[in-house]
Amino acid sequence: MNKPAAIYARVSSDRQKDNHTIASQTEALIDYAQAHGYTVPAEWVFQDEGYSGAILVRPGLEAVRDLAAEGQIAAVLVYSPDRLSRKYAFQVLLSEELSRCGVELIFLKSPASATPEDQLLVQFQGMIAEYERAQIAERCRRGKRHMAQQGGVNVLSGAPYGYRYVKKSDTSGAFYEVIETEAQVVRTVFEMYTQQGLSINAIARLLNERRIATRTGKGRWERSTVWGMLRNPAYRGAACYGKTELRPRQRITRPLRQRKGLPSRDSAGHERPRTEWLEVAVPALVSEAVFALAQEQLEKNKRHSPRRTIEPTLLQGMLVCEQCGYALYRTSTRTSKQKLNYYRCIGSDGYRRLRGPVCTNRPIRQDYLDQFVWSEIIRLLDDPELVQPKSSAVKQPRETRTRCENESKNCNGNRYGLRRTASG
Repeated sequence: MNKPAAIYARVSSDRQKDNHTIASQTEALIDYAQAHGYTVPAEWVFQDEGYSGAILVRPGLEAVRDLAAEGQIAAVLVYSPDRLSRKYAFQVLLSEELSRCGVELIFLKSPASATPEDQLLVQFQGMIAEYERAQIAERCRRGKRHMAQQGGVNVLSGAPYGYRYVKKSDTSGAFYEVIETEAQVVRTVFEMYTQQGLSINAIARLLNERRIATRTGKGRWERSTVWGMLRNPAYRGAACYGKTELRPRQRITRPLRQRKGLPSRDSAGHERPRTEWLEVAVPALVSEAVFALAQEQLEKNKRHSPRRTIEPTLLQGMLVCEQCGYALYRTSTRTSKQKLNYYRCIGSDGYRRLRGPVCTNRPIRQDYLDQFVWSEIIRLLDDPELVQPKSSAVKQPRETRTRCENESKNCNGNRYGLRRTASG
């Protein structure tokens, strides 16, 4: 009787896909299955094209593991251990997982692991594959760094707004080609920021009002996009390589907690010191003087922006909107007599989204809400029985919600703050 089996094949680069190496893996595995009495339906032939062997989150591999967990297969056929994973620890993890499910893991280019000597050889192959991956990664890093030092544009990750990346050919190397219509938008942004004194938010709003298309033509101009444009050294004629690096993640963000997701160990959003950047010459869109003036203004804004909340507050970073799920941030406005701080839902900011705000909740005065929460904490500390009996534990949230709603109505009654928020 034929045993049900699944086939798994993987390639990690476009060059391997072009050379049809994944097809050759699949063909060899199908021949093996037929010769050794395995039944492999067409829908159980899984291929991961363009996925690194250093990660486990791959669609084909996930499907194979699901089949094994459901008990639908008796074996998994893989061409070689490094096609399953290039990390030895991941190979052991997957092997033990499949073994617990009663599934046999068979490598076409590896011993059957029947004896301790065979298992030792498979372990050596896994360690060698992991070493090869580390060696390839280091060679690529050194090669890209050398290419950047020589002024090669092809080490840069694409071209920013205003340029078109032209691949290298037999007659010339890769280069940035200026798109004049987009370049004019870049110059206008720098002019509005340095000469006209407009804020980043005002610039993004003007670009959207004038219906100037973004690079994709689908979205709208965001403040972060304009901010990144003003900071990009490519526009002064010196694109930079090596601006960011991988570092261990310092904290789990609120969106990850809400999704109950598991963050990756590293994040690529950490900027390296500017002295370590390698400059690559590209066509300049603005002068050195204009770019330097923009950097000076950005530094001033960072130090004196009204959104710069250096002083910590009781609820800063802890509030989430019940209606839309977005976070509440702290902002402020100023009357003729005093400065008012309040919490505002990100979803209620119309300028952040193409179709306007997604939330109708009003801002809440910070002093009102902080005082209310703190008084509730004091009340619970003074009378611990409020949270101990089950009956009180059931009634407490309703009472707290009622009091919070009343306080919110008082907070939202500040018409001056609301008008300033709507106009700002």
